[in-house]
Amino acid sequence: MQAFVDQLLILWDNAPALLKGLEVTVELGFSFFFLGFFIAIFIALGVVYGSKTVSRILSGFSWIFRSLPAIILLFIFYYGPARIGINLSPFWAALLALGLRHAGYQTHYFRGAIQSIGTGQLAAARALGMSLPRGLFEVVLPQMLRFSIPASANEYAITIKDTSLAFAIGVVEILQQGNYIIAREYNPLTVYITIAIIYWIITRLGTRLFSHLEERYKIPGFELTR
Repeated sequence: MQAFVDQLLILWDNAPALLKGLEVTVELGFSFFFLGFFIAIFIALGVVYGSKTVSRILSGFSWIFRSLPAIILLFIFYYGPARIGINLSPFWAALLALGLRHAGYQTHYFRGAIQSIGTGQLAAARALGMSLPRGLFEVVLPQMLRFSIPASANEYAITIKDTSLAFAIGVVEILQQGNYIIAREYNPLTVYITIAIIYWIITRLGTRLFSHLEERYKIPGFELTR
């Protein structure tokens, strides 16, 4: 019993450090999720509706960033710009590396969602006098976002967990704060279990939100007719 109390006291004493790391984790995770999200929208539209050359270039971008390990991208974006005189902070290097990586994955999801809509609706919009950009953003885009909610929920979970890699280039997120605590207290199991629980809570809350959005915006009976 005393050992359990001692563990709780250690966590209580180091709670401010963990909360500070959690703040960085959440900020980083949400930043590169939404960076990837918005970039992926335009890339997916370009892949499906762009010229053959544009489609190949954008597909190549998606393929490259989906093929490389996240840790390699972190090192490239952290050390690479310094070679040409651009000094990025660890946070910004992680944001660009992981944001573009997840843009590659979300492009794949959005492309599939667009292709599931078919070409008839856009053709009808054009026949009604809509310009191509207006047809894309008023007819195709809302449906694409709706159909891709389950995939986005999965990508959110992956994004939050990928923030734990950012400590490799010096980002002091929750895992790095945990490592500092372990170095002082030498109690790795308690600290890592606590961090694991925090990751689970963040991931669970986010995926529940996506499930709510999916339920709210689904079209009753539409899935049966697709």
